[in-house]
Amino acid sequence: MKTNTIFPLQVNELEIIIKSKFENNSDEDLLFSVYEHKGKKIAVFGISYLMDTNKLESSLLTPLISHSEPWTSIDVLNEIPLGNGSITNSLKEVFNNIIFGEVFIYIEEEKEIVSYSLNEKEKRSLEKPEIESVVIGPQLSFTESLYTNLNVIRQLIPSTDLVMEKIIVGHAIPSEVRLIYMKSVANEADVNTMRQRIQDLDVDEIEDSTSLKIYIEDSSTTIFPQFYVTELPTRLAYTIKEGKIGVLVENSPNCFIGPSNFFSFFESMEDVYLRWIPTSAFRLLRLFATFAALVLTPLYIAVVTFHYELIPTALIVSIGQSRAAVPFPPILEALLIELMIELLREAGARLPTKVGQTMGIVGGIVIGQAAVAAGLTSNILIIVVAMSALASFTTPSYVIGTTFRVLRFPLMILAGFYGIIGVMFGICLLIIHLLRIKSIGRPYLTPIYPLKIKDFNKVFFRTPPARNSKRATMYRPKDRARDSKQDAHKKRDIEE
Repeated sequence: MKTNTIFPLQVNELEIIIKSKFENNSDEDLLFSVYEHKGKKIAVFGISYLMDTNKLESSLLTPLISHSEPWTSIDVLNEIPLGNGSITNSLKEVFNNIIFGEVFIYIEEEKEIVSYSLNEKEKRSLEKPEIESVVIGPQLSFTESLYTNLNVIRQLIPSTDLVMEKIIVGHAIPSEVRLIYMKSVANEADVNTMRQRIQDLDVDEIEDSTSLKIYIEDSSTTIFPQFYVTELPTRLAYTIKEGKIGVLVENSPNCFIGPSNFFSFFESMEDVYLRWIPTSAFRLLRLFATFAALVLTPLYIAVVTFHYELIPTALIVSIGQSRAAVPFPPILEALLIELMIELLREAGARLPTKVGQTMGIVGGIVIGQAAVAAGLTSNILIIVVAMSALASFTTPSYVIGTTFRVLRFPLMILAGFYGIIGVMFGICLLIIHLLRIKSIGRPYLTPIYPLKIKDFNKVFFRTPPARNSKRATMYRPKDRARDSKQDAHKKRDIEE
């Protein structure tokens, strides 16, 4: 039968329609009960394991059966105030909502059907973050329950200005998506762009927030992420207050934030809680370390292969002695060690936590020493690769760290064939590529391009709170003022 059948219906007709829709499922999955009340049949149905059965019995069925007067759909909705109640006359809507745990009540020959959200979902409790570890600040991460995540965000931003738009995505398996932003702060064009891209998706399903992110990115061919993915509610709350937009998806323990620029991936939540001087130092350290992780090994290959004149005389003897027994050219030697490091990283990530940590430490030491003893590599290269690996771990974002791990290999190949010229050529191509990327229409390299010097204190360093009363201009928020310009920060003694 067609799913757009219009009410009124007989209860037995409705039962045939509903059960035919779930004929491939177990009979125990679908609960369809029929009750006689004042000469009329009343059907109550839903997915059994998605319902809160205690609430169904005590708060719905008991008042429904014990009522002294005949029921109508409007009466049920008004006199059984369970919350989240609604009325519809579309069977398509019934089928769309029943799989989310809603319970439906139909009174025979009525033109509408009443539904209540009595869903009972299994969910993981709130725990400490696993990927984005935080030393100072709230120790809380998202879970797979969308409503638990929304609850946490509401607690962090108790404001009526906070907007949480609901969007359903997916034809075969619909998922609930929430667009979160501050109405008086977020740029309206960015909000409209994000909303339109999500609403225009023509897909059967989305598995996770990271899958949704890939669908709506400006460029699907670049290796660089265009949205920041986080598991920290505090990061989402902080960036929303700065004028950005967050997206949460049902069954996903992560959210993504946009627009995001290149430098967003080097900001840690600890920067918010530490004083401005160490925060500035750590941000610059992360940027320097990431650049070092990208170019250290390629520069070693270039210098050892083509540019011996750049090496100090005292050091060139040490390098020559360490490489005397190595049978491979520097590029093959470096590729061998880098691949070994990547194998150890992947093995450590896939193994249980305690075993993975031991694997990474012991495996690196044992294999590194064995490779040097066997003459497959030099001591100098082991030091360079180890420094490069350590530097790559300084980025707060795992995604951007992975990006630079991959980019290092093309630079190594260019260095092996063309020396420092090849390295500089690769870096220039990388910069040109970054200049072309956008995040929901915003330049990826802002505030460097286009140049916005006023926003440097939001990216490269931090300033004292008294000089940080404005939001960044690079995302064009509606309201730039964060704090009052009054000198309330100046402390005075009571006697004054």
